[in-house]
Amino acid sequence: MILVTGATGTVGRPLVGVLAGEGVKVRAVTRDPQAAGLPAGVEVVVGDPSRPDTMGAVLEGVTSLFLHPRAVGEAAADLLALAKERGVGRVVALSAVNVDDDLADQPSRFQGDRNKEAEDAAVASGLDWVSLRSASFAVNTLRTWAPQVRAGDVVRGPYAAFAEPLIHEGDLAEVAARALLSAELTFQKVRLTGPRSRSHEELVAAIGEVIGRPLRYQEVPPEAFEQSMIQRGLPKPFIEALMARYARGAGPAEGVTDEVEKILGRPARTFSEWVADHAAAFQN
Repeated sequence: MILVTGATGTVGRPLVGVLAGEGVKVRAVTRDPQAAGLPAGVEVVVGDPSRPDTMGAVLEGVTSLFLHPRAVGEAAADLLALAKERGVGRVVALSAVNVDDDLADQPSRFQGDRNKEAEDAAVASGLDWVSLRSASFAVNTLRTWAPQVRAGDVVRGPYAAFAEPLIHEGDLAEVAARALLSAELTFQKVRLTGPRSRSHEELVAAIGEVIGRPLRYQEVPPEAFEQSMIQRGLPKPFIEALMARYARGAGPAEGVTDEVEKILGRPARTFSEWVADHAAAFQN
C-alpha cells in the first residue's frame, strides 16, 4: 500500500493517477474526501499530515509514503517517525532545486512549502528515502498568465529574459511513482527539470504558437508588477522573494538536467507539450 499526502494537489493528483493506472494499491489522504475526485479504486481517507496525531490509522498497512512539503508543513520529522513505527519502509519526498538556498530566498516557503524540512526529515528518517528536487512547475504559469491570455494578446510581467526549465507535473508524477515502486533511486537527491530553459518571453510565445494566437510578453517595472500581485491577494513576502529571485537570475539560463529522460527512458515533456495539455485554460 502506498500512501500519498497532498493527494489532490498539482503533483499528488497525477501521481495517484499513475499509481492507480499501474494497479497499485493507493491510499490518498485528504482533509475533504468528498471533494477529492480521485480515480475509482483509490482508497480516500481523512487525515491531516501536518498533525501526525490524525495519521495513526491512516498509516496502517502502508509500505511506502509520498511526502508533500506543503501538506506536511513543519511536521515532517514527526510524521516519518510515526511512519517508521507503523512499518513503513520507504519515503519519497518532494523537494525543490533551490532547497539549499537561504530559506529567505525560496519563494515557495511563503506559500507554505517546507522543502528543506521534508528532505532533511526523509534523509534522517531511517527509512529508504528519495528526494525529488524539482524545478518550478509549468502549471504555475496558469495563475499569472492565463487570465491575461484570455483577456488579450499581451502578457505583462517583469524580467522578460529570466529563464528556467519548467517541468511538466506529469513527468514529476511518473518519476515519483518510479521512486516509490523501485529501489533504483534510493538514497538519491534527484534534480528534475524540463528539457530546456526558456525565458518568460519565449514561454509566452510558445503558448501563442500552441493556441494559435500571436502572443507577446511586455516587460513592466518590477514595482508595478509587485503592486498588481498584492492587489490579487498574494502574500507580500512571497512576492518580494519571487522578485528577488528574478532579479538574481535574469539572463543566464538555469541549469537543465536529463534525469527525467534517464529515469523514464523518454525525453522530458516540453513546455509546448504542457501547454497543449492545458490549452483550455488559456482560451475563453
